Amino acid sequence: MKLKILFFLAFTLILSVKVSALDIPYGKSGKIVYNLPSGTFSVFQNSVLILKSGFSTIKNHDKLISSKDYNQNTYSKINFKDGFGTGVKYTIFLKAKGLPDLKQVFYTYSNRSYFMCELELSGQALSSNQIMPIQGEIVIANKVEKEELRSLYVPFDNDTFISYNTPILKADTIIYSAEVSALYNNISRKGIISGSLEHGNWKTGIKTSEDNHGVISLDVINGYTEKSLTRDDIPHGNISGTIIKSSKIFFGFFKDWRTGMDEFAKANRLVEPPIVFKWNHPTPIGWNSWGVMQGKISFKKASQVVDFFADSLKAFRNEGIAYIDLDSYWDKMIKGGLEGDYSELKAFADYTKKKGLKPGVYWAPFTDWGFKSGANRKAEGSSYTYGEMWTKIGSGFHDFDGARALDPTHPGTQKRIALVIGKLKDCGFEMIKIDFLGHAAVESDHFYNPKITTGMQAYKLGMEYLIKQLDSKMLVYAAISPSLASGRYIHSRRIACDAFKSIKDTEYTLNSVSNGWWQTYLYDYLDADHVVLATETEGANRARMISAVITGTMITGDDFSVDGQWKERAMRLYQNPKILEVIKDGKAFRPIEGDRGKLASEMFIKKSGNNIWLAIFNYENASKTYKINLNRLDLPVDGDFKAEDLINGNINSFNNKSILNVAGGNALILKITK
Repeated sequence: MKLKILFFLAFTLILSVKVSALDIPYGKSGKIVYNLPSGTFSVFQNSVLILKSGFSTIKNHDKLISSKDYNQNTYSKINFKDGFGTGVKYTIFLKAKGLPDLKQVFYTYSNRSYFMCELELSGQALSSNQIMPIQGEIVIANKVEKEELRSLYVPFDNDTFISYNTPILKADTIIYSAEVSALYNNISRKGIISGSLEHGNWKTGIKTSEDNHGVISLDVINGYTEKSLTRDDIPHGNISGTIIKSSKIFFGFFKDWRTGMDEFAKANRLVEPPIVFKWNHPTPIGWNSWGVMQGKISFKKASQVVDFFADSLKAFRNEGIAYIDLDSYWDKMIKGGLEGDYSELKAFADYTKKKGLKPGVYWAPFTDWGFKSGANRKAEGSSYTYGEMWTKIGSGFHDFDGARALDPTHPGTQKRIALVIGKLKDCGFEMIKIDFLGHAAVESDHFYNPKITTGMQAYKLGMEYLIKQLDSKMLVYAAISPSLASGRYIHSRRIACDAFKSIKDTEYTLNSVSNGWWQTYLYDYLDADHVVLATETEGANRARMISAVITGTMITGDDFSVDGQWKERAMRLYQNPKILEVIKDGKAFRPIEGDRGKLASEMFIKKSGNNIWLAIFNYENASKTYKINLNRLDLPVDGDFKAEDLINGNINSFNNKSILNVAGGNALILKITK
């Protein structure tokens, strides 16, 4: 016992040694230099200063507390091992008279070219709705780099036809991004990535700004809400107690910002591993009724689509599997409402399986579409009324997209979920598309469960309950949903909002792929929404199909219960084995350029094993030529390759002198070989 006490005292003594500067190495060439007396830190990469005078702040009640306010600062250093590898954890203990204790924690790894950090406040009766673990000045030494410095804007979700953006950072500008951002130069591709790796408590905003003197600042803000970004009508909820902790934050400088975004997504999956069951089946492909059929859905029409797939699209399968998914209005096939007779719906699911296909279905579990009919309507599955289940926002409620949000923590909401999911499981559905999940993540000043005080806590509770009810019985696919916080709960996520048939739909979808492709490492699959051919030109059809292929999966959407040119085109385009080969691994293509703002990149590439595929899109009306730059494709400049057009089968030489022509409103997808 005496030895233990002596060891503890010795350890405490070590922590109390006054050291002015603490060096914290990470990766092969990264270093954090922490100035203990000032409570600030700087970040270097290859001895070049990246972040200057970094510090942390937290709001306790109405008082903002900074790491720079403390004057009794010590540290500890311990080795540990986790999913990232073997690391070293540095904890800075900050103390000052009259202030709660503060900890800044840095997680470093020799095999990772980034570090992670978090902030923790401890004391009595604490309450906060804002923590900023990293604030500081971004140092760009090269003037040319600074002139073309772009800030990646990532939406919180994929609602309201919102777009990603990559504006150039200029004097007197402020840009907010949800959960993650990149500061990068598109020409050199060098970039700084910062973002949140945990989403169970906080919504996070990344603020980048440049003042009139050219000083660039970065603020990573836990507790950020703004209606146009997070959909919230009120400020972020408070977290209270004796310990308040930030999200774990990712920070790194990369030679290629795209690699940095890939690493960020992979880190998210390690910090918050999926709780949805592991998907060991082929990349999903199939059909969804919202593309064209929409409200005209019926047992007869849906069954005719099944027949078309079974008789005329036999080769449109991935390892023999394709899904036929009923979207909204499937309730036309039930009698007596959600508590009623599901026999016709079950008959459809049985018929689909009899024809060798897998039945899918749709639901929005956290929305009340009939709220205008009054609060006293009885909710299905319980004795509660809908009014009791509505998410409370001040003196009102959260109405968005024509629906009112249901409190995910309310037992009535949960009993309704249990009822409907139970019925759909009994019908035998093997896929479910869940929608409008953002309604479960809004801030409320009063959730039914008093332990839940923030929108992300409510989202976590609601999604965990939903996944538990699904009981590993279905492929889980999300449509409108939080971009990053949904990674734990679903297999596949739609990359953008609704998209249908036109070249503009293709460009809108590919704006999200251009700037959000990295989510392919956060989810099992990304999806480009239903591909509709309709009566568009063949070029527009090709572009729309290829947009889905490069996103990672392929869900079609035409009304195949009626005749039209879409049937012939589908039989010709969708059954191409060389196209279907591209989506075998389900991974998205990476953009070649990141300088298109709210538009979409024109060129995308994927390397999978020994395979290389290149997709080129022309969103304009007139034809356009594209000069190949092998260096930008990360291929040997002196390489002499062959390029096979996967649509028409033509094979041509492909090198640094190649010039490709793409007709207006059209696209190419090429397989590159030596």
